[in-house]
Order: sequence, then C-alpha cells, then structure tokens
Amino acid sequence: MFTNMDRSLRAARLATFVYFGLNGFLMGMWIVHIPAVEERAGISHAVLGWLLLLLGAGAFVGMQLAGPLADRAGARVVVPVSAVLCSATLLLPGLASESWTLGAALLVFGFGNGCLDVSMNAHAVQVECGYRRPVMSAFHATFSIGGVLAALAGARTLGWGWNPAVTLGAVAALGVVVAVLFTPALLCPDPVQGSRASEAVGSRRRTPRRVWLLAGLALALMLCEGVANDWSVLHLREVLGASEATAALAYGAFATAMTAGRLLADRVTARVGPVAVLRYGAVAAAFGLTVAALSPWTPLALAGWAVFGLGLSGCVPQIFSAAGHADVDAAGANVSRVAGLGYLGMLAGPAVIGPLTQLVPLNLTFFLPVALCLVAAVTAGLLCSERATPVAAEAR
Repeated sequence: MFTNMDRSLRAARLATFVYFGLNGFLMGMWIVHIPAVEERAGISHAVLGWLLLLLGAGAFVGMQLAGPLADRAGARVVVPVSAVLCSATLLLPGLASESWTLGAALLVFGFGNGCLDVSMNAHAVQVECGYRRPVMSAFHATFSIGGVLAALAGARTLGWGWNPAVTLGAVAALGVVVAVLFTPALLCPDPVQGSRASEAVGSRRRTPRRVWLLAGLALALMLCEGVANDWSVLHLREVLGASEATAALAYGAFATAMTAGRLLADRVTARVGPVAVLRYGAVAAAFGLTVAALSPWTPLALAGWAVFGLGLSGCVPQIFSAAGHADVDAAGANVSRVAGLGYLGMLAGPAVIGPLTQLVPLNLTFFLPVALCLVAAVTAGLLCSERATPVAAEAR
C-alpha cells in the first residue's frame, strides 16, 4: 500500500521525467530543422555559427535567473512557466526570414531553454531528496531519449515536405499543453525552505567555493561532450576515410552508450557512490577517446566512441546532484552556476578543437578532452561534503 506522500512523490518523479523528455524533444526538433531554417533565412554557415552563440547567451542568462527564482518561488512555479516559454518560442526560428529575426528568435528560445534546464534540475534535486537514493541520472537519460524521438519525428516530417514553421508550431502547441498538464504533479515548495531561500537572496549569500569547483568540473566534462557531438562524425569521415553513413554511426554509438549508461547509473551510484562513478567513469571516458583517436580501424574507433559515451554518462548528473544538495536552501542557484558553466563548456568544445586542427591532426586534438577527463577523475573527491545529504550518505 502506498501512502499519499508516496503517491505524490511518484507523481512528481513521473512529471520530472516528462519535463526532461520535453526539453530534449524541443531541443532535438530545433537541431533537426537547422538546415531548413538556415535556408529560409538565406544565411551562410558562418553567419549561422555566430547566431548560435545568441542561443547559448540566452540560455546562460536564463539559467542564472531561473535558479534563484526557483529557490524563492519554488520549482513548481518556475518549471511549468519555463516549459511553456521554451515550447512557445520554438516556433520563432521557423518563422524567421532574415538573419536579425533569426538571431532574436534564437536568443529568446535559448532563454526559455536555459530557464527550463535549471528549474527542472532543481526540482529533480527535490525529488531525489524525497527518494533518499540516487535518481538524477535517469532524468538526464530521458532528456537524451527526447532528443532521439525528436530526430525520428523531425526526419519523418521533413520527408513529408512539411514546412518547418508548421512542424515547429505544432510541437510548440503540444509542448505548452504538456507543460500545463503535468504542473499539478510537481512538488510544492517547503515553506520553511522558501523563507530561508528568500532571506538568502535578500542577503546576497555568496556561492560556496565548492560549488564553483563543481561548476568547473561540469565545464570540463561537458566540453568533452561537445567534442563528441560536433567532431565524432568528422573524425571517422576525415581521419579514417569512412563513408558518410558509416561516419554517422560514431555519434550514434556515443549517444546510445550515454543514454544506456544514464539509465543504469542511478543503480550503480547507489552501490558504489557518486565519487566512484565520476572517478572511474572519467577514466573509462579517457580510455575510450584515446582508443578512438589512435585507432586505424573504423570498428575499433566506433567502440572507442561508445566507451567514451558510457564513461561520461554518469558523470555530469552526479555533479548536478552534488551542487543541488550542497545547500538545499539555494539548490536552484547552485545548479544554475553548474549548468551555466557546463553549457559554456558544451559550446566551447567545437570552438576549441577547430583552431587546434590548424596545428595538429584532428584525432590528436582529442587528447585535450582526454586530459580534462583525467583531471575530473583526480578531483572526483569534490563530490564529498561534510554537509552530505541522506542521499549522498546512503550512496557511499
């Protein structure tokens, strides 16, 4: 028999899965339609690259605003509002017909995405506190699954010749409905915690040094993720001479292994603890990328990219969880710091590797993310804290 509290917590967990999946689906639909949007706006790849920085800038600002707001008003308020904003603004890039309108659309859409990203992670911390065991990684896996579903749906609608504005508009409407529908299942904020959070905002409490160090770890590891997202396919195509179809499997191997790893990571974390997951996961990621970089054979390189994704899969969720539990009264603000720097790392991956290819071959540039993974492994002890929550304590 489940008590009312148990049912409420289970409903909140389900709702959190939905919002993570929705966020991944919205971002995936945008990514799938980038070529069509670029063509409609009549811009070059170079201009698109600069405009994508506006998406990142909007997301970063949204993250920094939504975190403290979630602490003060409660994730139950901020999550659905952010989801509605992120969903509704997905339509705007599909309507853009010039570079400046596309830039403005991406800035607003990025802002909504940043708000949703941080607020849903803050709510995930609340749910994890209620369960008193690790559940964060599975939420991040749902985000990845949402992206996969978006790729399938977007490929189908593009194959039918649908106008991007029509497709993105339909997805936007669906997202708004989902965001509103699952609002009642979210956890209500603790009045005492909300009061303390308001006092903290009023007194401008400084972010703990440990949280900034965790944010630095997130930046390093999400930079590694960004490298896989943007360079894995080119690696097989340009370095190993694989066909376009075969080269595409590099990212597929990475993404599939990462999603599978995140579905399993919570159980592993409960057994061995978050420090071990981060330390050995980062070492495995470094090993996998080293194999991929040095392999002269395509199958071995694909295996290397898969091990890279599997190793990274549980790392970032542990950092988000540790930041949120570092101070439950400021969970949103702390998560916003980690997510913000992590997002910058994701964007920095392509920007850092590109110039390095002017100095060394592409596969050798991968030793930069290898080094970052090893740094993360050495500093994994940052996840431990004297103020460990019951979740962290039971997972050790």
